[in-house]
Amino acid sequence: MSGVEIIKVKPEDDGMRLNRWFLKYYPALSLSRFQKLLRTKQIKVDNQRAEAGLKLSAGQEIRVPPLEKEKAEPLHIGLSSKDTRFIQSLVIYKDENIIVLNKPSGLAVQGGTNTVHHIDALLDGLLFNKTEKPKLVHRIDKDTSGILVLARNRIWADKLTQAFREHTLQKTYLALVAPAPKQGEGEIKAPLEKIGEKILVTDSGKTAHSLYKTIDTVGDKFALLAVEPLTGRTHQIRVHLQYIGSPIIGDDKYFLGEKREKYTLLTNKLHLHAYKIDLSSLYNKKLLIKAPLPEYFKQDLEHIGIHFKG
Repeated sequence: MSGVEIIKVKPEDDGMRLNRWFLKYYPALSLSRFQKLLRTKQIKVDNQRAEAGLKLSAGQEIRVPPLEKEKAEPLHIGLSSKDTRFIQSLVIYKDENIIVLNKPSGLAVQGGTNTVHHIDALLDGLLFNKTEKPKLVHRIDKDTSGILVLARNRIWADKLTQAFREHTLQKTYLALVAPAPKQGEGEIKAPLEKIGEKILVTDSGKTAHSLYKTIDTVGDKFALLAVEPLTGRTHQIRVHLQYIGSPIIGDDKYFLGEKREKYTLLTNKLHLHAYKIDLSSLYNKKLLIKAPLPEYFKQDLEHIGIHFKG
């Protein structure tokens, strides 16, 4: 077939799953079409039929059908000094094995349809004294701010990927909700399932478990919560807090309607922040990293009378 390419897996993509490889290099390729190309054997690895979750190895050959329109722009090449300064300004921790960013709300981790400015496209700006580009090992929502951990080598990419997959790293998020939950602290066990464009609580959904604790309240109108997700489902915290009747301020997907009009004086952004992560189990010593709140979040807390010192 004219236009078919045979592409070798690069060393920096060693260990990446096939679906993530296509998301990286062909971000405009829809999930449904990708799955169809797999079913019809138009995508192969080493001339064999492949599954979406296949873990790739450097040097393997991927058969790619004509996908010129879906191909990513070469954004990693010749990163501008402005973009380099920007991505480096997000660094809050760095050692020989990892880099931790404080990601702003509104910046996607990876590209997709109509998304060309994202963390993955800026990773060349985080080389510092190394030649190996940092690797993404987990994701947070585009509209969620806060901690994003990157691996600086393959060994630590494998360690971190496994730790995030098995949920062995304690992560704490801060969420500004309205109204305050009826109980000051508790656990939420509500299975989640994607239906249409939303994640919903259903009896047939996947197990999802979150813990929350109230840090401060403004009567029963607002509350600042510390939330610890014990599982890692998509939109888990957002859906769980909405489920107990305390949706997150600024959540366009799960906090709509007349209630939203009461809070027009607050910033129209999601007030969910990945605040801290405990990496002690991987380092065999105490290592707790915290990401400062974004300015809009801090200002809104002060505006309603909540003083969070961090």
